[in-house]
Amino acid sequence: MQSPHSQQDAVQSSSSAPLKRAMSTRHLVMISLGGAIGTGLFLGSGEVIAQTGPVGAIISYILGGIIAYMVMLCLGELAVHMPESGSFGSYANKYIGPGTGYTITWLYWLTWAATLGTEFTAAALLMQEWFPDISMWLWTIIFAAVVFGLNMSSTRWFAESEFWLALVKVITVIAFIILGLLAIFGIINYQGYESAPLFSNLTASGWFPNGLIPIFTTMLIVNFAFSGTELIGVAAGETEDPAKNVPKAINTAIWRLLIFFVGTIIVISALLPHNMAGLDAHGVSSSPFVTVFNHIGIPYAVDIIRFVIITALLSAANSGLFAASRMMWALSNKKQLPAVFAKVNKRGIPYVAVMVTMMGALPGLLSEQFSPELIFKNLLGVAAFTMVIVWMSICLSQFNFRRQWYKEGHTTTELGFAAPLFPIVPILGFFFCLITCISMVFDPEMWAGFISCLIFITLCYTSYAVFYKAKDQS
Repeated sequence: MQSPHSQQDAVQSSSSAPLKRAMSTRHLVMISLGGAIGTGLFLGSGEVIAQTGPVGAIISYILGGIIAYMVMLCLGELAVHMPESGSFGSYANKYIGPGTGYTITWLYWLTWAATLGTEFTAAALLMQEWFPDISMWLWTIIFAAVVFGLNMSSTRWFAESEFWLALVKVITVIAFIILGLLAIFGIINYQGYESAPLFSNLTASGWFPNGLIPIFTTMLIVNFAFSGTELIGVAAGETEDPAKNVPKAINTAIWRLLIFFVGTIIVISALLPHNMAGLDAHGVSSSPFVTVFNHIGIPYAVDIIRFVIITALLSAANSGLFAASRMMWALSNKKQLPAVFAKVNKRGIPYVAVMVTMMGALPGLLSEQFSPELIFKNLLGVAAFTMVIVWMSICLSQFNFRRQWYKEGHTTTELGFAAPLFPIVPILGFFFCLITCISMVFDPEMWAGFISCLIFITLCYTSYAVFYKAKDQS
């Protein structure tokens, strides 16, 4: 195995150019926000409210934000010390074990590669609501080509495209929160309500209408809502001055997400009865965002949210292709895949890894023909479970790294960025992520995805053992 410090040299010797350091704090923050603000917020937030009640949902998202912040603090310390693409696998390889590093890298690749096709398909289905006579396959190909082109152009072009795609979502959420608060306090009219402030819905059915248990059973959904923040770690290897930009991006992204998520939940909870907040239909019109905008009197609310969700899907696909291809590049760079996957072009893009990852998205296109609801539900379960496993590995890697750092005689002040309150932060982050994983067992609809993940993890460890055994014998 190569050390992390020698990996960039290996890339330069096996390809035409190294990965480029072309991202700033602005790009990192928006890539992180873009990865986290998606259909889970626009469509899924209402489902959490419906299950937990308004107060329960607020508590769930605050807990989710705290968990994400603890994980990202651990990631920040590691990413500043060793800024490189394919970061999670490299950290797990060095500070947990090579088999775990190999498995974590493949798990994160699976998270994004498996969902690429569903992102394109969902965006195409939404376009069909506007243009019913145009084939869904045509839209799918167009969206796939756009995302592929953005990823193949340059790291800077990718970062800029993700910045603007994410900005659309951020502006929508901010507008929703501001208009919602104005309606709550009676500054603007809200259909069906005369007296302000409109906080009666928050406790209309009691503080916790379904008890405290749903707060924990929905944690997988809530944690997945914050997933994407770890993209900062993947992008650290292509970031200008990581020691300065990575910690700044982590703090900025997490606090903005907390404000966005909790603010959104408060507005939805105050303006809609909690049993109306969940999705009761398959279309965009069932989004709580649409319902609130309609009641405020915003024209073309359905069209606005449909457009925003399409940009959210393309943004997620854009970030996903970037992240998954860098994981494949990292595996090849460590000699765990053929050397061709580590090749980069003159613009610093691992073009073979991007092309192969794009082909990994093709099975997702079958979701239109084969029970899309079942496939989407299980893909969500797979993505959420694998993401939480990756988060656990980040906490454990940082815990082991810091212990080794101290054993070697170093101090915290020597670190470019140090996660506070060691060892409490990594231990609590790992523990809460573990509880989230266990909660998946109690949802029968998640069992297929859960078992599939366990099989995939077993196959990863087995293939790693066989690969190195064969390598040692040759």
